[in-house]
Amino acid sequence: MADDRELSSHLQGALRPARDGARHPIGTGAAAVADALFSGTRAGLVPREGFIPGRPVHVGAVDDALPPVPDGLEAWESRNNRLMLLALDQIAGAVEDAARRFGRHRVAVVLGTSTAGIAEGEVAFAVRERDGAWPTGFDYRQQETGSLADFAARALRLTGPAYTVATACSSSGKVFGSARRLIRAGLADAVVVGGADTLCRMTVGGFASLEAVSAGLCNPFSANRDGINIGEAAAAFLMTREPAEVSLLGLGESSDAHHVSAPDPEGRGALAAMAAALDDAGLSPRDIAYVNLHGTGTPLNDSMEGKAMSALFGTGTPCSSTKAMTGHTLGAAGACEAAFLWLTLHRGHNPDGRLPPHLWDGVADPALPPLALTVTGTALTDPRGPAAMLSSSFAFGGSNVALVLGRGGQP
Repeated sequence: MADDRELSSHLQGALRPARDGARHPIGTGAAAVADALFSGTRAGLVPREGFIPGRPVHVGAVDDALPPVPDGLEAWESRNNRLMLLALDQIAGAVEDAARRFGRHRVAVVLGTSTAGIAEGEVAFAVRERDGAWPTGFDYRQQETGSLADFAARALRLTGPAYTVATACSSSGKVFGSARRLIRAGLADAVVVGGADTLCRMTVGGFASLEAVSAGLCNPFSANRDGINIGEAAAAFLMTREPAEVSLLGLGESSDAHHVSAPDPEGRGALAAMAAALDDAGLSPRDIAYVNLHGTGTPLNDSMEGKAMSALFGTGTPCSSTKAMTGHTLGAAGACEAAFLWLTLHRGHNPDGRLPPHLWDGVADPALPPLALTVTGTALTDPRGPAAMLSSSFAFGGSNVALVLGRGGQP
């Protein structure tokens, strides 16, 4: 039914890659993110030492001061949880209003992450190796994978269901499906959804060991692509059944289980997730005005995604990878790129209907199907009318998810 399918979402996201000096980050909060997103900037991706021995790597890192954890929650002290707070602070008013109307026990929390507080664990293990004892204040809850939603629920004083989804790079995309199921099952009236991931040596080093980290800036869908840049970010939504400017129209999930780290080379799992999302939304490929690509810049991902995109959408649907601006934010990518769709669809934040540009060197790979990659200034034909857009995330182990967001009813 339409009222089941079209769950509304209210968002203020926090998404800010690295900056120092005069470099311009993509921004914190909806207005700043929208301005940077549609103008197209790579200034937030800068080289940093200390992640991989012997060489700097480009990363997107948050340099803003992060809010402290609330009193009484010191056991959950971690950069990942504090970055999540930066996003949650921006929807705190909407969450508190939902808690007053529905009851605190009727507001759930479902968040995605892949790193949790691993950075704090790295420091703690180094101290233990050196001193023979854990550092004062270290608690396993700082790095426990499920701690993000537990911490957020405690920080927001919510008592509804709370759990974390950790399926690598699809984590915070899949939370939308979990939230919708909670609402449809009558277990919640509103759900805080989103995710956060933060930089740590284990993650960057792990991708480097797979030879998946770019030597410079990532270059999605280029013949010269050589890997990813890793970033950190957080985004948060409040989902309810109530009308909103932008709604979740459809969601599709698949698991191709092709390989522990490599995607199915023909893109069958990616194609299945995107097709399922369209079917769930009751839309056809021609109804989609824009696709936010997973677009990591690795040879395997871009090859399989190009095949899946071409098979489903042909060559005419505008699309782009925003990871060339933010880096790959791993477990936070699904929610952060859903936030990009939300901003693109929201008439207040994007009155001219601009689309996020695809930033690359412009050297097309002849082995890939041609795609309608956007440039700065690409816009919707009808910037004020009904529109639907799709964003997808593809993870290790073949865990795939695609979201369809829209405005103004069916396009």
